[in-house]
Amino acid sequence: MNLADALHRLAPATEITALGTIRGLDTTLIAERGYPLELIPPVPLPRKLNGDLVRTPARLRESVRAAGEALDRVRAEVLVGFGGYVAMPAYLAAWRRGLGIIVHEANVRPGVANRVAARMTTRVFTGAPSVRLRNATAIGTPLRPTITGLDRPALRDKARRCFGLHGDGPVVLVTGGSQGAESINAAVTGAAGAFRAAGVQVLHITGPRHTVDVPLCGPTDPSYVTVAFVKEMRCAYAAADFAICRSGAMTCAELAAVGLPAAYVPLPLRGAEQRLNVEPAVAAGGALLVDDENFNPHWITTALLPVLTDPERISEMSARASTAGAPDADIILAHHVLAAVREQRSIATRSLE
Repeated sequence: MNLADALHRLAPATEITALGTIRGLDTTLIAERGYPLELIPPVPLPRKLNGDLVRTPARLRESVRAAGEALDRVRAEVLVGFGGYVAMPAYLAAWRRGLGIIVHEANVRPGVANRVAARMTTRVFTGAPSVRLRNATAIGTPLRPTITGLDRPALRDKARRCFGLHGDGPVVLVTGGSQGAESINAAVTGAAGAFRAAGVQVLHITGPRHTVDVPLCGPTDPSYVTVAFVKEMRCAYAAADFAICRSGAMTCAELAAVGLPAAYVPLPLRGAEQRLNVEPAVAAGGALLVDDENFNPHWITTALLPVLTDPERISEMSARASTAGAPDADIILAHHVLAAVREQRSIATRSLE
């Protein structure tokens, strides 16, 4: 969606259709951004030898057929893929039709779909230089201008008032992603007393499926604010001095763009892939890294609170966190997409001649 917005800024007449599935937030977030959505059957690619693997070829054929029909309906000239359930069938359908294909891989460890697609095209882009992918050029991850242009100090007081936080004192933002994270929620609420004793306010985004039990604040206690979901994360970033979060590619990219230091707790699945995403920020001195199994109230009290209560340390980490940002990745990728469209049209013109 960030790329789509950038394309419309550069070329307002560009027709954009999103391919998605009923899984996740496609049907909600894409509609909110105002783009048409074509749904195709999701095809998870199993990593183990089981019944799902046996059924995958038939599912993939059906999804490729549906993706191809969608591409034909909208008269697509170029397909841009970012990986995920929708990507593999979309890549195959576009390749069969001779459409231009552009690949963007935000994660340090590429997924199966993008590894396959990188052999179909030379237009392959990544969020970080360390991504090993054929034909890859590192440009960063496309973000919204409201994120890349965020002035956290200027918006801080207003953002804190919006969430009911005090204007003074350190604020830690806690988020487990769009759906929340039970282990992060448990560890942070278990340390609620320690946060209050240290004078640290908490803005805790629990996820819409989770509830947490936090003791009520006294009239003079630092605030502990819980919300299920935040649509405008720029406000949460502006209110905070530090974050506790997973290390998905988009989260890492956004925190780098706004210069918000964090304690990253990688999702402990798929060989700890998320751990790779945060290594540049940790190496730069802008982040802490803790495994999910070790993230608990004791770690928060002994390792994190001394950082949160040290303004000079926070300031230094903020400056170092911002060194990993790439604020213009959306525009760079949009230019490549428009160049691919021009190339496709030139090929079509020559074939008619």
